[in-house]
Amino acid sequence: MLNKIYNSFIEKKAKGVKSFAVLIDPDKVTPSGITDLAAKCIAAKVDYIFLGGSLVITHHLDECVQQLKSSCDIPVVLFPGSPSQVSRYADALLYLSVISGRNPELLIGQHVLSAPAVKKSGLEVISTGYMVIDGGAPTTVSYISNTTPIPADKDDIAMCTAIAGEMLGMKVVYMDAGSGARKAITESMIARVSSQVSAPIIVGGGIRDAEKAYLNCKAGADIIVVGNAIEKDTSLIKEIADAVHAAPVFK
Repeated sequence: MLNKIYNSFIEKKAKGVKSFAVLIDPDKVTPSGITDLAAKCIAAKVDYIFLGGSLVITHHLDECVQQLKSSCDIPVVLFPGSPSQVSRYADALLYLSVISGRNPELLIGQHVLSAPAVKKSGLEVISTGYMVIDGGAPTTVSYISNTTPIPADKDDIAMCTAIAGEMLGMKVVYMDAGSGARKAITESMIARVSSQVSAPIIVGGGIRDAEKAYLNCKAGADIIVVGNAIEKDTSLIKEIADAVHAAPVFK
């Protein structure tokens, strides 16, 4: 089915159903670790597995995707930090444009370079307006992207940025405080953005417990993404999944 993953985003949003995505960095997993993570994701009824990182200095992205696909039926969505992070074995690719920054390379430049390979891959491509939000500490994503994050208390800037992204044709808005953020994105900022855009809203960075994931869902996040905290404690997979799936359904 064309646009299967994006359509699942849209259908769940229309029903007010919240989703949970576990973020896996290929640099930080072993083959046995992938199998174990997949089993925990299945048990917790995780909705999506996002795969990618800001660097990805190893060269086994294809192997990671293939092992995940052989271990579970959960959709694998690429969350690339560079044009090289493309695998035809995945289910979809978040095609990220860093709309919160002013670095032309990450607004369109890198996309021009990667377009032929992405098109050839046959992947479902989901255009994503990527917004880096200040998480209280320098993060890999802000360093690699060479962009200044949106201040954590500037809800209106985030809102206007998201509106602009949607009007430019972005199908999804991804608000990210970055791996290792000291503070997660505030509920007030999520609510402000959610009130003005109809695109599915993905929120990640700095989420360390089930309560914060639940509150972000109540504020308007459609998909919660957690990676760094799970790397430290895989028991959080079920805790956060349960919290996200227990969030009130708003239609």
